[in-house]
Amino acid sequence: MKGVNMGKNLLIAFLFLIVLTVIGCEQRDGSGVIVYSPEGKGIKSEYNGIYYDKPAYNFCLKTQENGREKTLCLKDMLREKDIVLLFFGYTHCPDVCPAAMYVLQKTVNKLDKEARNRVQVVFISVDPERDTPDKVSQYAEYFNEDFIGLTGTPEEIKQVAKAYKVFYQKVKNDGSEGYLVDHTALIYLITKDEKIKLIYSVSKQKPELMAKDIKKLLD
Repeated sequence: MKGVNMGKNLLIAFLFLIVLTVIGCEQRDGSGVIVYSPEGKGIKSEYNGIYYDKPAYNFCLKTQENGREKTLCLKDMLREKDIVLLFFGYTHCPDVCPAAMYVLQKTVNKLDKEARNRVQVVFISVDPERDTPDKVSQYAEYFNEDFIGLTGTPEEIKQVAKAYKVFYQKVKNDGSEGYLVDHTALIYLITKDEKIKLIYSVSKQKPELMAKDIKKLLD
């Protein structure tokens, strides 16, 4: 019986490894932030970003524009722009979010004026309890006046995060802010056809290479 059980255990372990190979796995850095995600279809890509090419969920969330709250949907932005670069974070984030937003800032700055006008950067808060439309909009605009910050109710954010396979959870903090939020640190590139074309893990978030991907997609 022991031999039979051992054989079953080995088979289960082998199948588990196959599953991990097919769907990928997630790892976190020391701060709990997820830095790696499934590599989509596993197709060798001509791009720096991880090739994904799957439908993007059409979120509708709140921002503030000219002192008034406004609802913006992904489809609305893609009517005016050819590419949306999307990042999930929160305004109290001490390091990962500012780093990613600076990457997006530098990426956009590497594009010529015509290309910049065809790209929209969007920051979605995973801390809706503290991030109001006004606050998240100011945060995004700090990095670039054309960047858009979005937030919503806890349930709305939960739904959007689930659709994009974004992990986030509160963690205790001894500082004055009360708590931090562990969260996925990916940048999504969404194209005009409403597909997540590319995903950038932290190791792939390099402005020069991201700008090259954008130029290639805009040609």
